[in-house]
Amino acid sequence: MDQPRPLSRSLLAVVVPVAALAGAFPALAETAYQTPPQALVDIVDAPLTPDVMIAPGGDLLLLLEPRSLPSIAELAAPELRLAGLRFNPRTDGPSRSWPAVAMNLVEVGSGAERPVSGLPQAPRIDAPSFSPDGAHVAFAHTDVERGVIELWVLQVAEGEARRVLERPLHRVVRRPLAWVDDHTLMVTLVPADRGPAPPPPRVPAGPVIRQNLGETSPARTYQDLLENAHDEALFAHHLRSQLALVDLDGEVTPIGDPALVWSYEPSPDGRYAVVETLHRPFSYLVPASRFPRRIEIVDRAGDRVRLIADLPLQEGVPTTFGSVPTGPRSVTWRGDAGATLAWVEALDGGDAGVEAEERDRLFLLPAPFAGEPRPWIKLAHRLSSVYWGRDDLALVASWWWKTRNVRLLRASPGAPEQAPETLVDRSWEDRYNDPGTPVTVANAGGRQVLLADGDAIYMIGEGASPEGNRPFLDLFDLRSKTTRRLFRSAAPYYERPILPLDAAAAQLLTRRESVDEPPNYFLRPLAGGEPRQLTFFPHPTPQLKGIRKELLRYRRDDGVELTATLYLPPGYSPEQGPLPTLLWAYPREYKSAAAAGQVDDSPYRFDRIGWWSPLVWLTQGYAVLDDPKMPIVGEGDEEPNDTFRRQLVASAKAAVDEVVRRGVAKPGHIAIAGHSYGAFMTANLLAHSDLFAAGIARSGAYNRTLTPFGFQSEERTFWQAPEVYFAMSPFMHVDKIDEPILLIHGEADNNSGTFPIQSERFYNALKGHGAIARLVMLPYESHGYRARESNLHVLWETYNWLETYVRKDLSTGRPPQVEADAVRGEER
Repeated sequence: MDQPRPLSRSLLAVVVPVAALAGAFPALAETAYQTPPQALVDIVDAPLTPDVMIAPGGDLLLLLEPRSLPSIAELAAPELRLAGLRFNPRTDGPSRSWPAVAMNLVEVGSGAERPVSGLPQAPRIDAPSFSPDGAHVAFAHTDVERGVIELWVLQVAEGEARRVLERPLHRVVRRPLAWVDDHTLMVTLVPADRGPAPPPPRVPAGPVIRQNLGETSPARTYQDLLENAHDEALFAHHLRSQLALVDLDGEVTPIGDPALVWSYEPSPDGRYAVVETLHRPFSYLVPASRFPRRIEIVDRAGDRVRLIADLPLQEGVPTTFGSVPTGPRSVTWRGDAGATLAWVEALDGGDAGVEAEERDRLFLLPAPFAGEPRPWIKLAHRLSSVYWGRDDLALVASWWWKTRNVRLLRASPGAPEQAPETLVDRSWEDRYNDPGTPVTVANAGGRQVLLADGDAIYMIGEGASPEGNRPFLDLFDLRSKTTRRLFRSAAPYYERPILPLDAAAAQLLTRRESVDEPPNYFLRPLAGGEPRQLTFFPHPTPQLKGIRKELLRYRRDDGVELTATLYLPPGYSPEQGPLPTLLWAYPREYKSAAAAGQVDDSPYRFDRIGWWSPLVWLTQGYAVLDDPKMPIVGEGDEEPNDTFRRQLVASAKAAVDEVVRRGVAKPGHIAIAGHSYGAFMTANLLAHSDLFAAGIARSGAYNRTLTPFGFQSEERTFWQAPEVYFAMSPFMHVDKIDEPILLIHGEADNNSGTFPIQSERFYNALKGHGAIARLVMLPYESHGYRARESNLHVLWETYNWLETYVRKDLSTGRPPQVEADAVRGEER
């Protein structure tokens, strides 16, 4: 079992050379968390904007106030990491969630806001879900002191919350709270007969043995896998749960016996449920989502109505993008019918690497589930999703990686023999011609179905264009395949349609924002007139009002069009001279150079600046070039990564040349930084160019031989393209890195491929070649950092790195006063 490393481990690794950092960083023995300048602390502690849920019918908004960052003590709470899952064994729930701490209701008609009373003390609200009639909201509350997760319900009309059930919920697998009808929920409970967890053996019974007898089983690099028999026992103990019905009075009706319940979904008419349960043999190679499972239909008493499939262990799924397990998958209910089950099965053996004219086929099985499933439609691509509407209307979306193609078909589930009709057939890379996504609304059973006006449906899209994103609402005629635009966002706002409030779309709920105005919800009459504001969320960081934001367009030396967003501190003017500059980027692969050059942002969006954002450095007088495009293009039969390094350096050079040309930046005072694949990019740019004064790489992977069965968008294995893996791995070129690099990594990183050892080994190689490098390992942190102490320390490290190696003697943009303890660090 993968246990967290003890907190006593040194937070800071060796610094090379030490003399270069004297005064800016603490000595190796000093391991306390540090605090950055107060302006950065204020941003970390700024309140988060509430999340919004829309009630069925659209007449009510539920505002959920998120909690602030947890403490490192909370991250140090018990956590098990088994079969790709992470959970708290004390609460039988998620160990890394973002619960809400308060609720409020907003009436769309009047705009009146109502508080919610009766919430538990110190609420930790998770998984809120409206009942089909919108009269109640069910939610889970984690009682930290008791170590249990409770079922609560909000009575919407009264605005009062109450506990429904004392018996603890089981939420090791983060399933939703499923409404069966307006008064009944389907949940999983901690089994009443469960005893203590199996203790680890004091003495091993023998070695751990893995064996393969010639079966081809390639697998990507997964984290948190089972490792031994005790892990298997723990997994089976903690995943076992009791499926049950619970009414609003707290009456519990068990459904069958306790089992390793993986997923469940009640039928729209509430008479049945499709339940997936896991069983042995477990695997040490793949996560629980690939374990053997039974898929069956049960009635409300838990009696089996029909076995759909008993799927074997799926260790042999090919790594080619688009490959899938064999047998039924995406098993779900048809949302517009009482009890009709739908699923898809691969026609190509699940192997996207083989030639095949047809890839997937959908099946339907209506109640009473007798006889053979009814074959529905065949797809040339992989199924993406189904939008249910009525007997003569369902939309089936599919995709194919090799061609970057997406299709949208119209089909008739009530007449499976009727051939589908293609509505959309395009490249998903071409954002300018994206017709949008079909709009769905909750029907009387609480299921999402198409919002249709006769033979027309509504489409909401991002509206990418050369002048930036301008979201839209269209009415799409299914017969003529023509559209009528009902709304499009206009400057100086970025306004996104959320939901038409009726089939005629007389009123539209939108979310509007601008550069200095945070997103808020509005009710907009489409026939004309001014929109009415419904929420009034304040600017979370008013001290950053007035930042300058500009969408830049420039060109790479091979002609590829590029874009980036330039941010300048409030009050800055070019006459002041160049600023120390930070480039924050993330490379992406494309099959089309034209698509790579398309604009995919808006100059009118509000930027929520928090601990995660590179824009925090505006407070310290830095210019920030955010998301300068780093496209890696491979058109036709060319693989993008065959020329990764050349294209990456060319894109970075074009970005640097542009900000220098504008007089904003100065060579020798520009840093490159990124997270995950952006960290990988940072190390590569330091190894293969001299464009930057320093680099900051967070949670990256630097040796691609440790991800030998593919990574990011690379399908080929190490043995198929060893020269590509070698060329792209900065670990193999560490001797060329002669600029200072700051490495930061969470000790509990569970992202595929970014094992913490990636940064540790990379740092050792840097040190062995005399580089200026610093490694910071964050206790208990995963791929993204959550604890307040961790995030403040990351900002402190970054601040000192930028000041020491990027700003240096450049005085332009320096804040008028920097407290001395911010530089040397303040113990926390």
